[in-house]
Amino acid sequence: MVRGEFERVFGGSPEGVWAAPGRVNLIGEHTDYNDGFVLPIALRQSVRAVARRRSDGLLRLFSAQGDGRLAELATDRLAPGDIVGWTSLPAGVVQVLREAGHEVGGADIHLDSDLPMGAGLSSSAALGCVVAAAYRDLYRLDLPPAAAALVAQRAENVFGGVPCGVMDQMASSCCTAGAALLLDTRDLTQRQIPFELAAHDLRLLVLDTRVKHDLADGTYAALRAGCERAAELLGLPALRDLAPDGLSAALDRLPADLGPLVRHVVTENARVGRAVAALDAGDPAGLGPVLTAGHASLRDDFRVSCPETDLAVEAALAAGALGARMTGAGFGGSVIALVPADRAAGVTEGVTAAFREAGYAVPGVFTAVASAGAHRID
Repeated sequence: MVRGEFERVFGGSPEGVWAAPGRVNLIGEHTDYNDGFVLPIALRQSVRAVARRRSDGLLRLFSAQGDGRLAELATDRLAPGDIVGWTSLPAGVVQVLREAGHEVGGADIHLDSDLPMGAGLSSSAALGCVVAAAYRDLYRLDLPPAAAALVAQRAENVFGGVPCGVMDQMASSCCTAGAALLLDTRDLTQRQIPFELAAHDLRLLVLDTRVKHDLADGTYAALRAGCERAAELLGLPALRDLAPDGLSAALDRLPADLGPLVRHVVTENARVGRAVAALDAGDPAGLGPVLTAGHASLRDDFRVSCPETDLAVEAALAAGALGARMTGAGFGGSVIALVPADRAAGVTEGVTAAFREAGYAVPGVFTAVASAGAHRID
């Protein structure tokens, strides 16, 4: 099917098919750009790329979710700000590879996705990672998964205009099936932690609130700048370096608007530690209170939730979820809810009913399954 669509758009046969997944972050939100800890899983839902090399230096891009037009770019004239829209990320990946000294040329790339856009599931990171994976194989690059993630991150920073940390790209590139990725974002140390909820009669529901978010609107950048300013005022390399027992004294030294940001980052890093301890102990149900506490911190200290995500959390808990929180940067997007398997239908119904009563669009719901990072599928 995907090869057939490539042939319809470009003519001739592709050289391969690649996929890069979206992600949900179990815990560790807004900690990655503070050199902290994160704990994401990759999803089954992904961005797929069908591609082949070109020898004329042209990058031709087509998206099944786009406007039906074929984009054509010259790889020797790719510059930030000159390319707008979704094509800026694939173009950015190619340019970042070229700047790093990789000898890469053009390509024909057909893109398709079953990731909901704007749902806080890192569709943009998946797009960058799938193009990096395709180019790695097409041009036989020495580009391990973590290096590919850094390429995609830089493309999003420079070409996409979003000063994101590295978590989303590392999750899309480096996760393994059946595991959560414990990542130290300072040195990129990784540990794959078994995350097989079905064996414990648990499910992780993803509740897409249908509230779209745009990280390039400046709010995300302002939060990051606030965290960096706080670290500077405290004389720290990053907020990761503030220990929990030093939090109270640090808050006394900070302006009132920066204190809540610092409190969230410090307590969120601690929550990652609690989540990992629960998983290592074979007690994934122990994640529940950690998730709920994380949402309260994002809502009250970081202030990145919205009425729809707050309602989804409240309704899920009322219907029997063990814990729930928004996932992703915020400003809309999705909520995750940890539920016993026999309560999954009831939680879904409870959240849906609450949304209808509030006059909100019915949320999309699916079960998250920890899946593999970017890879070639054909």
